[in-house]
Amino acid sequence: MTVLIKGGTIVNADRTFRSDVLCEGDLITAVENNIEPPERATVVDASGQYVMPGGIDPHTHMQLPFMGTVASEDFYTGTAAGLAGGTTMIIDFVIPNPQQNLLEAYDSWRGWAEKSVADYSFHVAVTWWDDTVHADMRTLVQERGVNSFKHFMAYKGAIMADDEILVNSFTRARELGAITTVHAENGELVFRLQKEIFEKGISGPEGHPLSRPPEVEGEAANRAIRIAEVLNVPLYVVHNSCKQSLESITRARNEGQRVYGEVLAGHLLIDDSVYLDKDFNVAAAHVMSPPFRSKEHQDALWRGLQSGNLHTTATDHCCFVAEQKAMGKDDFRQIPNGTGGIENRLEVLWHHGVSTGRLTMNEFVLITSTNTAQIFNIYPRKGTIAVGSDADIVIWDPEATKTISAKTHHQNVDYNIFEGMTVKGCASHTVSQGRIVYKNGELMVERGAGRYIDRPPFANYYDALKIKAQRSEPAAVNR
Repeated sequence: MTVLIKGGTIVNADRTFRSDVLCEGDLITAVENNIEPPERATVVDASGQYVMPGGIDPHTHMQLPFMGTVASEDFYTGTAAGLAGGTTMIIDFVIPNPQQNLLEAYDSWRGWAEKSVADYSFHVAVTWWDDTVHADMRTLVQERGVNSFKHFMAYKGAIMADDEILVNSFTRARELGAITTVHAENGELVFRLQKEIFEKGISGPEGHPLSRPPEVEGEAANRAIRIAEVLNVPLYVVHNSCKQSLESITRARNEGQRVYGEVLAGHLLIDDSVYLDKDFNVAAAHVMSPPFRSKEHQDALWRGLQSGNLHTTATDHCCFVAEQKAMGKDDFRQIPNGTGGIENRLEVLWHHGVSTGRLTMNEFVLITSTNTAQIFNIYPRKGTIAVGSDADIVIWDPEATKTISAKTHHQNVDYNIFEGMTVKGCASHTVSQGRIVYKNGELMVERGAGRYIDRPPFANYYDALKIKAQRSEPAAVNR
């Protein structure tokens, strides 16, 4: 398929300029003015609109088996909903059960993801440790296109990684040229607080944020950062929800440490009052970890984006319908953790970020696409409008408005955390692999069209040390 986008304004992370864009097959082949339409090309008039690299969501959980149930959103419906909102790629998570072989879990997730309609990749969680995990990490990096490993510092008794696991896995990731990522919450403290709060008679959703205060997130973030500092490995901290974790990231970056921070669109815009809603279904629909925080934390997170100490925006898209959330009707600890958002991430960030002056258009592209592509080593294949890059593009109408609602969204969940929010600025077209897959409200997706995207490792740490040593050796003298 050949698609020519004419008359739009290109917005990349580094600059904004007027140009046409020609997509042939799955690649961008020309970015220049006054391109003549090739024979049989589909021409899209983008006059008055912005042409931007498709969004990349670095944190989703499609079809996740979790807390005794399975997320309602699978890889088909989830990636389709993403395309409707301008997100053309996701990085999901393989999460092995304790003692489960990492490659076995990876193969299961790859099978589930074959129905995807947009491109995808995987982080792999390390939930336990022995010699087989050590070996599997090498296979994943060198043969399966994985360059990032996730560690849950919460969920005691299930998938929590203690300090011993962190040290072993971080060391191995460094050897392999991979980046480490953490869900930063002190699992021991959460477990104790959950028990104490429930025993006090607090059983509803309001107990959820009480059992996971900002301090447990800040402590875990700082601990992971300092472990990474000692082991000299890069670290990516997912879904920062509070100023305590942000302060740890900022301090480490000021000291020269390679630490990156992610923030969810929901944590920027929703406060903890939702857990006091008298309707259990509404309150439970917002139960996720870390929980939504008070407004002071939202203000701090926006400043983190503006200052460059938070680098990416995500959704942690992990949907459970009301019937599943009701598993915790009498005990907040049993409410499946997770919310949606993949369809609306770009819309709400544009409306509350660009339109308010908090973000420039270029910063918007940076935090919704380019930084993710660069941090996870798929740039410039993804994350920019440039010749040779993948033809993953969103055409953005800054004048379009919509009111977000579960009644009209494409996400496979019966509630929307942005329910009733009116936004200005939406995708008019989404192009994935050079094909128009969304056009003015109509999805035109093909089941299984999504591709698995290999993410190559970074420079091997020990190879880098050897190179450094060789450069410091005195040159040989010919005699």
